[in-house]
Amino acid sequence: MDDRTVLITGAAHGLGACMARHAAGAGYRVGVMDLDAEGCAALADGLQNAVPLAADVCDPESVEKALDSLGSVPDVLINNAGILRTGPLLDHPVEHFRTVIEVNLNAVFIVAQAVARRMRGNGGGCIVNMSSINGIHPAMSCGAYPAAKAGVIALTQQMSLEWGEFNIRVNAIAPGFIDSGMSAPFYQNAEVRQQRQGAVPLGRLGSADDVAECAMFLASDAASYINGQTIAVDGGVINSVLMQLPRE
Repeated sequence: MDDRTVLITGAAHGLGACMARHAAGAGYRVGVMDLDAEGCAALADGLQNAVPLAADVCDPESVEKALDSLGSVPDVLINNAGILRTGPLLDHPVEHFRTVIEVNLNAVFIVAQAVARRMRGNGGGCIVNMSSINGIHPAMSCGAYPAAKAGVIALTQQMSLEWGEFNIRVNAIAPGFIDSGMSAPFYQNAEVRQQRQGAVPLGRLGSADDVAECAMFLASDAASYINGQTIAVDGGVINSVLMQLPRE
């Protein structure tokens, strides 16, 4: 697989870094894209056949320059960059709302469009967009995050319809309670950790590896007929509401 390239956004830390390590282990050449230039360089330096790509995913020009620096058309794009600004909507600053939509939804379009244009002339490819179970079922005090992640799911479906003719498959992953990245601070609270684990039918929090394995599957030839789908990597929690209620 040494001739295949994967581009991962938000790859310098957390979930993105884990996916970069999985991709490198699978033999991909890895484009490590992140706003954090030092983090990009540090991660790429520790991987075999990786390229650091410091870029702002919200800026089309910055993305195009990074793609030029990559030196090859990505076979796989994993749109992972994201941010979270919490708080109840009645008190939520409009600027926080706009920023979350910009990074979590608009940037998915910006990067995917730029990559898909190149994939179209290269015989196709695969795009994996990171959504969230909050894009399926909103949670309290999450600001714009559920709206942005629901938008990612709809955008994924639209991309799959429009780009299928170019042999570009587009799918999404909706992680659940994952003990990594932006969610990791929540689980430092032992009570929150216990409550959330107890709500998951499998009885445990998910790991970055769980999400990375799903991304690698969707990128593989084993998923060659999967297109326009959102896969929840959540241990079954989005189906567990009745499990939390008494029967009598």
